[in-house]
Amino acid sequence: MALDKKSGYRKNFTLGITFITLISILFVLSLFLAFNYSKKSIENDFVSEKVNVLEQSIKPYNDFFQNKMPEVSYYNGFLDSSTAAKFVDTVMLKYPFVSKVVFYDTEVKNAAVKDGVNANHLGIGPKAIYQFGKGISPDSVKLYSEEDTRSFNVGSDFNAMAIKLATFVESLDTTSVPSQEALFTNFSIVNSNDNKITYLNIPRREDLKTYKDMIKRKLDPAPVYQQDILVFNLDANRIKIVNTRPLLYQSIRVEPLTYDPIDTSEEKITTEIALPGAFSNFKIYLVSSKSYIKKEIFIYFMPIALVLLLVYGVLLLVAFLIYRNLNINSKMFKLQYDFVNNLTHEFKTPVSVIKIAGNNIKSATSLSQKELNLYGKILDEEADKLNGLMNKLLAFTQIENKAINLNQEEVNIVDFIESTIESHTLKHPDFKMTYEVVGFKTFITDPVLLGSLYDNLAENAYKYSNPGNKKLHISAKLIKGVLVFRFADKGIGIPSSELNNIFKKFFRIQNEYNQMGSVGLGLAFCKELVNFMQGEISVRSKVGVGTEFKIVLPYNS
Repeated sequence: MALDKKSGYRKNFTLGITFITLISILFVLSLFLAFNYSKKSIENDFVSEKVNVLEQSIKPYNDFFQNKMPEVSYYNGFLDSSTAAKFVDTVMLKYPFVSKVVFYDTEVKNAAVKDGVNANHLGIGPKAIYQFGKGISPDSVKLYSEEDTRSFNVGSDFNAMAIKLATFVESLDTTSVPSQEALFTNFSIVNSNDNKITYLNIPRREDLKTYKDMIKRKLDPAPVYQQDILVFNLDANRIKIVNTRPLLYQSIRVEPLTYDPIDTSEEKITTEIALPGAFSNFKIYLVSSKSYIKKEIFIYFMPIALVLLLVYGVLLLVAFLIYRNLNINSKMFKLQYDFVNNLTHEFKTPVSVIKIAGNNIKSATSLSQKELNLYGKILDEEADKLNGLMNKLLAFTQIENKAINLNQEEVNIVDFIESTIESHTLKHPDFKMTYEVVGFKTFITDPVLLGSLYDNLAENAYKYSNPGNKKLHISAKLIKGVLVFRFADKGIGIPSSELNNIFKKFFRIQNEYNQMGSVGLGLAFCKELVNFMQGEISVRSKVGVGTEFKIVLPYNS
């Protein structure tokens, strides 16, 4: 019957395979869900990220509208053509979407104006009109001056701002102070149809009160008040688009709000967002092909996949470690099981022989001297076997736990080896043992431990050799300051697959020589002895040829 059935120790391979299959299915499912999540996330980003594109692209316009344009008010209406030209140059250099600026050098007086807006006794009209911009020739800069006798239409932009000023002044509550936001709103006009922003420098509070009086009644024509009106012509196509997600948006451009593409291929994904303010008739149009989007999906997906792969790898590693531990435990269990069985057998044989001999002596009416000597020899030999087995187990445990001390005595190596050979050839007459010693005669060591080492290796050489070929050659050499002992036999050899296991406790090679029982401690005991003596042990073997054990010990003379 197999060991696992007798002992009850089983390894459930089906459970292991089920576990691996389950985590593999979960891994594949997780990858599928992660990819779909990545795809949905990128598709959502494609729609939502356009807000960031808009914010970054329109940032210069907001800076122009909120910070640069109000600088006109710092001049308090006293801008002249040259100062206005310099101001426009700085604007067009920093804000390329400003294509042209028309400057109205404006007068507000308590008299009717020929060109402009009159509100009762309040007259608002241009003293001169200039235009600045790229491509405007120097002779076209000045459009109008009050000295011109020809009729000139000042334009709807000027009139709209003049009317707005007159309306604001007429409804002005002189007892309260309007906020800067209210003033800015009332003195600027955003015309999204023509992509223009008209701005009038904010008059001082005292000037606004005077303007209100001018509407109500006739005043002294002097003084004449100066105001500056600038009309900024904007070009939406000159807005610098900032692509905040270049791996997401393949193409971004400004299109009219009514733009409807002719190409509606399903291979392309589009989204759009309207521009604000003076550009509200335009939109930012974002386009990407599905193949282009897939790259971003995989960039998003790969870190998630790597994390899932790492988790999957950890789970597989855990499964492997559990399986390995179960396998090791199974082997250890089998080794211990064999050890107990073999140890029981080793004890049972001499105990049975002792019991039989004792019963024979007890039941015999009389024994001859020869019979007494025979039974005495049997009892003595079997008692020695039990004592040797107990001593080996005890010594192994003591050495393993370092519970004994290493004795230091001078040993004559030739006498030591010859004593070992004499002992084993006396015990096994068919055992042929030879030796050689090179480079030294004596050294300091523990003779008891060294004797145990020699005895174990000699017994192994005899036990695992075929009848008629039981030979062992022992060499002892001093090489480069260390002692090298070699035990070379002509035995059955050790399979290469088993060489890494022979020094393990309770391990036994399965062959016909171990059928009668072996505790599996001999070579493990040798290794512990060598380690305790601060040396090294190694083996090389070839099946059918023989085995050689090499022991290296420190040389203490």
